Amino acid sequence: MNQAGDGGRPAELRALAQEIYMAGVKAADPAEAVRRALRIKNDRLEILLSPGTADSEIRSGEWRAVRPIAIGKAAIAMARAAGELLPGRLFQGDGIIVTNHENAASATKVSGFELIGAGHPLPDESGLYGGRRVMEIAGQAGEDELVLVLVSGGGSALVPAPAPPITFAEKIETTDLLLASGADIVQMNCVRKHLSSLKGGGLARCAAPAALHALILSDVIGDDLSAIASGPTVADTTSFAEAIEILKNGCAWDRVPESVRHRLNEGRAGRIEETPKPGDAIFQKTGATLIGSNGLSLAATETLAQKLGFETHIVSEALCGEAQAAAELILDHALTVERGAGRPLALLAGGETTVTLQGDGRGGRNQEMALAFAMRAADRGLMGRWAFLSGGTDGRDGPTDAAGGLVDPGSMARIAAAGGNAAALLGNNDSYQALASAGDLLKPGATGTNVADLQVLLLEPDRSR
Repeated sequence: MNQAGDGGRPAELRALAQEIYMAGVKAADPAEAVRRALRIKNDRLEILLSPGTADSEIRSGEWRAVRPIAIGKAAIAMARAAGELLPGRLFQGDGIIVTNHENAASATKVSGFELIGAGHPLPDESGLYGGRRVMEIAGQAGEDELVLVLVSGGGSALVPAPAPPITFAEKIETTDLLLASGADIVQMNCVRKHLSSLKGGGLARCAAPAALHALILSDVIGDDLSAIASGPTVADTTSFAEAIEILKNGCAWDRVPESVRHRLNEGRAGRIEETPKPGDAIFQKTGATLIGSNGLSLAATETLAQKLGFETHIVSEALCGEAQAAAELILDHALTVERGAGRPLALLAGGETTVTLQGDGRGGRNQEMALAFAMRAADRGLMGRWAFLSGGTDGRDGPTDAAGGLVDPGSMARIAAAGGNAAALLGNNDSYQALASAGDLLKPGATGTNVADLQVLLLEPDRSR
């Protein structure tokens, strides 16, 4: 047996859980993903449509210049890789990077790019400026040029471009209400597309008639390209009517600003142009390549767990729904498989859950899942030594400095010893305080990538039963 069998104390399992999680993060390394998708041959840029496969189709053209636009939490690394690869005759500057403030603050200058730090998950004025600059650069591209768009998670919030007459403040208010209603990423993006000049194919509309190609690092489970960063470069199949229904189902319709309701109603009535749909002429010179995803990262966690000697189980490749319910699902699976296990177990999952806010505490979906798991494991008697990690691959969970939580059988006792009431804190959506008091916050720092979330449960079953 490898490391997993050498005593298996919670501290060791915690360290291994974090190592396995980081393997998933590293599998989504954005720079390497870009390098796999782009190459220069005879001084021409070639774009691989299926990087990593021996017979990948290739897109190439007699482009006079390439204008790179990088949007998202992985934008810096993606832009740097592309800038280093492109020949000087194709890329002479005038590129732009819009990423979250944390990544921008820690980055060195990227040659040829204007770097903008913007707000996430709630947009800010810097992002509003970034959205304008993105639209300007795309709109300046000539018919014989290529707009190379490097897309990663977080792009929806990072480049707000409210469609008139909606103001920036009203767009923020609407986003806040969507977050609080428990809307998932696909639902949020549907609404945001119909309140934006950039999302839902809007960037492709700005760039036409120039050629456009997007390299996409997916943070959306199922890898629907129209949902990633709200699909700025691809056709949109959603509608104004669907956006209205999402707001109504989340009990947010009557609370959003009047300008939002007016625009959506006008769009549903056909008095405002819909987002560009499949078959629109603006997409004749566009393309996209998926260069990374949650599924690839989940596979990397499984590979390392097996190398470390664990018997692996994939609980879900598309974990979704309420974070607390997801914690219960993983626990149910653990209680089912742990009795007959012959060696230490690694139960793994990937996806993106949601939290419907009931209180005014701090935290995020991964912290809430970790705290809920620790509570339910104690209540339902998960035996043996175990460690459970739930973390965002971007290194940040909600509006906090943590990526998630890492709990073990002693977590509940540590919270109580610190004077905390775990159930009350969870009920107030204050998972951050609970986990902080137990020393259970996961803080890897900004990772520079984002392919949604990963969960790792390591378990050494109780042999006494």
